Amino acid sequence: MIRLFLAFVIFIHGAIHLLGFIKAFNISRIDHQLTLNVSRTMGILWLLTGVLFFILTFLYLTGYKNWYYIAVAGALISQSLIFGFWADAKAASLVNLLILTIAFFGYSTSNFEGQYQSEVNRYLASQNIENEDNITEEDLDHLPPPVRKYLKYVGVVGKPRIKNVSVEFEGRMRKKNGAWFKFSSSQYNFFDNPARFFFMKARSNGLPTNGYHSYADEEASMKIRLLSQFDVVDIKSDELFEAETVTFFNDMCVLAPGSLIDPRINWKTIDDTTAMAKFSNQGVSISATLIFNQKGQLVNFVSDDRYEISDMKKYRFSTPIGEYKLLNGYNLPTYGDAIWHLPQGDFVYGKFQIKDIQYNASLRE
Repeated sequence: MIRLFLAFVIFIHGAIHLLGFIKAFNISRIDHQLTLNVSRTMGILWLLTGVLFFILTFLYLTGYKNWYYIAVAGALISQSLIFGFWADAKAASLVNLLILTIAFFGYSTSNFEGQYQSEVNRYLASQNIENEDNITEEDLDHLPPPVRKYLKYVGVVGKPRIKNVSVEFEGRMRKKNGAWFKFSSSQYNFFDNPARFFFMKARSNGLPTNGYHSYADEEASMKIRLLSQFDVVDIKSDELFEAETVTFFNDMCVLAPGSLIDPRINWKTIDDTTAMAKFSNQGVSISATLIFNQKGQLVNFVSDDRYEISDMKKYRFSTPIGEYKLLNGYNLPTYGDAIWHLPQGDFVYGKFQIKDIQYNASLRE
């Protein structure tokens, strides 16, 4: 809603600039709006500036990557014109100040998201996904029966071994005692050298609030910034690395089931619908219980090894999933909850809906 309002303000600001053109070429009498004389040369400059703001409105609404450069150029040109017609146009300086402000925060958001994209590109550049072998029946032989059944249900046999996965999410999240807020996110996971990069866009109390989670090599970090400028959360710790190892393994199970043939996973069969797994990375080992239904669908993931970062304590963590659909040739869950099982009761803090998923992406030139 705020974005639409700002776009409307920019559009009206552009329309007002057309008055200088109208006055210069005597298209209509607007002596009450503009009392000063406007030359035809200046009138054309007012027209071009107005058109620039119309273009900016479109770029801003459509999320064009570098819209903020157009915004700065438009605001500065507009302000230089206003100085020449100060008596009539000085009030428009406030709009130019607003445009410069949103351009600044737009640039900050792009720069913050650029950190995420830079790390993703670094990993994509290091991978060779050409001529990758396909997963065979024999690759599943060492797995517990319910896990083997799950991978066959998903349809991994005959598909390429998974090097990476990219996912687009939409959903809702909340803090303890907080209200739900909507979010959208982009995520990349890499499996040869385990890494996970997650960038979230949301609003907190109506203000843009973005978050970036990084899990790579021996480090994990989480940054949440209000307006992409002010740190609300900035964490890097061993506890976070262990927590993110659980998250990474959860992603393997839910988003990239073909990666479960990884030899770094030790399996134990519990019964025909339950298996336990121990996953190790960089000297950190975590355990989880995977629960399946009779169809072979994974329906829940449970672990006691994940820290709740707000108080740095371990609680039981689970992600019940469902709404299986055919996505890019795989039968995958498209909806999941994220739940903390706290002493005072279960707390659902996240609801995730998959909008798009791609495997074995390569670096785009």
